[in-house]
Parts: sequence; structure tokens; C-alpha cells
Amino acid sequence: MLQKTHIQQYRQSGFTIVRALFSHEECDALREHYMQMNARGDYPGGESIDRTSDDSLHHYPRIMMPHRFEEVGLNWLIDPRINECLTGLTLLEPLAVQTMYYFKPPGARGQSLHQDQFYLRTRPGTCMAAWMAIDRCDEENGCLRIVPDTGDLPVMCTKEADLNESFSGVEIPLPKGKGAVPVILDPGDVLFFNGQLIHGSLPNKSDRFRNTIIGHYIMGDADECSAGYHPVYRMDGTIVEHVGKSERGGPCGVWVERDGQVVPELVAQA
Repeated sequence: MLQKTHIQQYRQSGFTIVRALFSHEECDALREHYMQMNARGDYPGGESIDRTSDDSLHHYPRIMMPHRFEEVGLNWLIDPRINECLTGLTLLEPLAVQTMYYFKPPGARGQSLHQDQFYLRTRPGTCMAAWMAIDRCDEENGCLRIVPDTGDLPVMCTKEADLNESFSGVEIPLPKGKGAVPVILDPGDVLFFNGQLIHGSLPNKSDRFRNTIIGHYIMGDADECSAGYHPVYRMDGTIVEHVGKSERGGPCGVWVERDGQVVPELVAQA
């Protein structure tokens, strides 16, 4: 489980990997459960399935918020192992707000570089992610990539993304000298990271799936987060009422050179 080295890395860099937090058997069961759900086409938390499309993501669209309509997703979201890790990393028991199941079949586009806090707008503090590999995630099948030394950034301004490479329409531009590095994960490994860390993925160029399940959380003392992430759950599965609904807006960061260093500077959004 969680070691001192995990805590030190998370607090210094905004991310850490806990290997084999879940078993291969648990990953197999989750994969089978959600593949059957896709085959039936009966999940309310997914984008529309189009079996005739040339886009493989239309055959296997992501399942959004399964914890809201079935126990498997909720049980994973509030699993005691995840709770123990996030509480150990942040010193506060988190509140749970989102689940997502990504299939990422062969040929699927990736997701452009982004920050989770851009969407969740947690205040005060930030959000956290638990990103678990269901299949092996490597460079060939479009593993997650993170940009080192970005875990303490403000929410950065975005630009339009290349929709040939990404299913998301916006991305964070990087200055010269900064780049994303791959995160190689085996089934059951969980990458924990905060909402400021810039991350994304490239297309799946392999003949393998890259299935993953992701949970998003907010700090236990947060007062608000974006409306789309309500209801907010305690880690015992009960719903809290005190967390308000935050609005988007406010300043965002742009890269500027200062004293020979490229650093973020807050500007008003257009």
C-alpha cells in the first residue's frame, strides 16, 4: 500500500504510482463487466454508440459516471484502498465526485494535454484523480503521459486541439523545453495525481485495448466544485449537502519568460 516514498513524491511533484493496488483478477472482472455493458448498449452514462462509424471511439464510447447508476462503479470509487491512499497523500479523507470508464480500442484517438482542475473547479484546494490501468498501458496503446514539474501550476489557458489526434477539443500549450513523459502501468496499478498536473495521451497505435477506470475526488474541506460533479459522496457512499456549485471563469495561466526561466503568469480570460 502507501509508503513514505509515495507521500514524498506526491507532495513534491503532484503525482505518485501505487503498484498492484488492485489484483489482476479484479481488473479482469471490471473489464468483463463494462465490456458486457457496452455490448448491450444499455448504459445511461455513456456517449452514443454507433457500430457503423469508422471512428473506433464511437463503437466503444467512454462510460461516464457509472457510480450514479450501478454498484460496481460506486464500490470502486469509494474502495477503502483508494480512500487510504488519498487520505495518506493529502491528510484529509476525500469526497468522491466522478467515475469514468475508458475503453480506448485499437485506432482510438487520445486526449490532449489538460488539467482536471480546469473542469472540476474545486475551491478551496484542488481535485485529485485515481487513474487505474485495467489493461497494460504502454506507449504503443496510448498510455497516459504527464508533464513533470506541473503539479503546482495554476489553471492554465487553453487553445484548440488537433481533433485528428484527440477527442477533446482543447489543450494546454507547452513552452519549449517542456514535454510529456509516458507512464507505463500494469493492470491494478493506480496513478494518483492532483488537479494541476498537466496530462494527456496519444492515439492507440496497437492492436490491443487500453481499458482504464478513473475516479475524481475533491479535498474533504472543499466548499464547492463544478455543478456537473454533483452529487458529492463521502467515502462511505453517503451524499454530502454542504458542497456548493462553483462557476467557471477567472484568470488562467500563460507561459512567460522571466529572469531566464519560463514560468506561468495569470491573465484575465477573454
